[in-house]
Amino acid sequence: MNQIIRKHMRNFCFLLLTFATGLFYLCFYLVGITLGIAMAFTLVGLPILSYVLSTTSRFVQYERIQTKIYTDISTCDMPSRSRTQGSLWEQVKMEFLDARNWKAIFWLMLKFVIGLVCLICIVLFYVAPFIFLLAPVMYLWIDLTFVGMEIRTFGASLLVMLAGVLYLWIGPYLGSILVKWVGGYTRRIVGSFVRNQKRE
Repeated sequence: MNQIIRKHMRNFCFLLLTFATGLFYLCFYLVGITLGIAMAFTLVGLPILSYVLSTTSRFVQYERIQTKIYTDISTCDMPSRSRTQGSLWEQVKMEFLDARNWKAIFWLMLKFVIGLVCLICIVLFYVAPFIFLLAPVMYLWIDLTFVGMEIRTFGASLLVMLAGVLYLWIGPYLGSILVKWVGGYTRRIVGSFVRNQKRE
């Protein structure tokens, strides 16, 4: 029983972390690339752009490790990436023209949309069942509505609590399916990044 609870807690944390990292990637790349390109004429933007574009392999590696820790889904190993040599302009040019960076940025920023879905599912699969279980107490103080029906009596609140008990069993199961899907998405990111790296 404790193992099942730990698994569901890991799934909950992984889905929450998926939203947090997706939001971070969206903000980081949107702000970093925009700022780097906008300030490129002052030469201050070039180091910013070079640094932002070179972070893709580190973030993909982080996604790989995070997925392995929380979901036990294995992905292929990532070979280390060599640092581009030469002047700052040559480094920026190489990073900017590297298709792997742009593909990885697209995959990582798309994780924000997946993270939003995960956040909604966290509420539906993990939080809502506990709210339903508290319906016999909560209906006295706040207006509750369940499937379009207002909860005004103790008997109705017991029906909602019964639905919460069923949902408490079904919700984490659906959460596990979502976790496997997100883990598979990470596996595709890593696989695409490694395939592109091996071609060069």
